[in-house]
Amino acid sequence: MNKLGKSLPPLASLLPFEAAARLLSFSRAAEELNLTQAAVSRQIRALEQDLGISLFERRNRAVFLTDAGRELSVSLSHALREVASTADRLRGVLRKSEVVLLCQPCEAFHWLMPRLSSFHQQYSSIDLKVVTSISPLTEFQGYFDVAMQSSNRDHGLHPLLFTAPDEVFPVASPLYLQGRTCIGLDELASHTLLHHDSLPAYQLEWDTWLATFGHQLPAEAGGLVFDHYSLMLHAAVEGHGLAMGWRRTSQRMLDSGVLIAPFGQSVHLAEALSVYRRHGPTPREQVNLLIEWLCSELT
Repeated sequence: MNKLGKSLPPLASLLPFEAAARLLSFSRAAEELNLTQAAVSRQIRALEQDLGISLFERRNRAVFLTDAGRELSVSLSHALREVASTADRLRGVLRKSEVVLLCQPCEAFHWLMPRLSSFHQQYSSIDLKVVTSISPLTEFQGYFDVAMQSSNRDHGLHPLLFTAPDEVFPVASPLYLQGRTCIGLDELASHTLLHHDSLPAYQLEWDTWLATFGHQLPAEAGGLVFDHYSLMLHAAVEGHGLAMGWRRTSQRMLDSGVLIAPFGQSVHLAEALSVYRRHGPTPREQVNLLIEWLCSELT
């Protein structure tokens, strides 16, 4: 008796449900899957009838997941990602030397790129493919072997290999500071603060960084907001204000003098960055070599 076949819901309904649950919209799910909204709605109703429960609350043209819908969405997204990654791996079976490293754009641009030549010289037989994403691992849809991301982001079932420390402090360009090399926290109200807006938020932004020293974000301080850390750093280099800098990704700019650290205060984070291995079979030798190299460079 095929127990799996008897337990599984209608397979045709799973992709429409996954898309609608992720996007919280039947119409956007239909657009993504190249279906009509009526077809998506019909498939989801068939799924609900099969399970005997409601997966969505439908309110005034908006849809919201029920508790059961959220539970199914988490389980289904994990299962579909595993199937997709296995398919990707099988399609590239002849490229056993390729290793995929997933990281956030800021680490890729400011930390990894200057070190790539060293990696290639040491491991010339490995074809390293770098992909970037600003989303947590639980939302990344593609394939990877090893991933680096901020430690406060969801990682799902992917095993944690190790963490790395970092140091956080404000930075600015000499142009912006007009010859000054030191600023006190009590002077922030007269400065322009550059903010990095991300979801989830970085472990330390201006408000949380200041709170560690018993200060609050000055309400009267000017501010500019950026959705990418690298863009915020570039704005600091161009003299637009004070940015919250992380040692790992701003060190080269500090060394070159295009940025300086005008405050005496800094915050040390013992577990700022986390490195994960993809959930699944024992990794290949090439993957283990990349992990060893990352550990030696980061810790």
